[in-house]
Amino acid sequence: MKNEELKIIAESLIETTERAGKKTIELYDKGLKIIKKPDDSPVTNGDLEVDKILKEKIKELTPNVPIISEESVDLKTKNNLKTYWLLDPIDGTKEYISGKDFYTLNAGLIINCLPALGIIGVPKKSRLFYSYGKSNSYLIDKNKKIKLNCTKKTTKNKIFALTNREKPTGKILNRLTEFKIDKFLKISSSYKYCLIANGEYDLYIDEVQANEWDDAAGHAIAEHAGAIVTDMDGKPFKYGKEDYKNPTILIRRSKDLNV
Repeated sequence: MKNEELKIIAESLIETTERAGKKTIELYDKGLKIIKKPDDSPVTNGDLEVDKILKEKIKELTPNVPIISEESVDLKTKNNLKTYWLLDPIDGTKEYISGKDFYTLNAGLIINCLPALGIIGVPKKSRLFYSYGKSNSYLIDKNKKIKLNCTKKTTKNKIFALTNREKPTGKILNRLTEFKIDKFLKISSSYKYCLIANGEYDLYIDEVQANEWDDAAGHAIAEHAGAIVTDMDGKPFKYGKEDYKNPTILIRRSKDLNV
């Protein structure tokens, strides 16, 4: 797809993602219906409603592109796709259930095994992030559109990191020490990619192998804003893996995190 086509698709998903986000708040206020999936993780009627809303619009926009969603994927079937959508209707379901505001709505388009488009809604923050190619990454913050370029918004010569643990240990602690981190914040949803793309944080690192749908939208947004997304060893990675498992993750705002 050409960049102009990707732009049209991304911008056509903005209203849909915002509407789906409002639906999550409405359903939470009414009282969520929660069930356990086979892996014992929770799923709510909010997850399923967002899944339905996003799929409907995406099928309208790209009827010939397969959609892989966390809520309907068959993990017993090996993935052989190279171009496809990856959806994580609500990333951070536990946070959503507990009323926290870091949960996100995610849709990422993979083309030839690389993230080509991403859209992430953060309903409780009234923020929406999207991208459709290099240097085309944006934030809509309370109806104001801002271009993202990873410009540092934190204190110069101070490095602020994100992790998915309250108290990092082992390899993660060692790597954070290597980067001379001044402080860190625990966050488990894809909002981490957005915060780095907007220069609010400098780094995220995790040795847990996430699923492709956890990373696709954020990967696109951060990378298109200028961030460096690799595994923990600094190697870039592609999508289209048979089991949908990504490697370890390292997101850096830039090569020099101090400026």
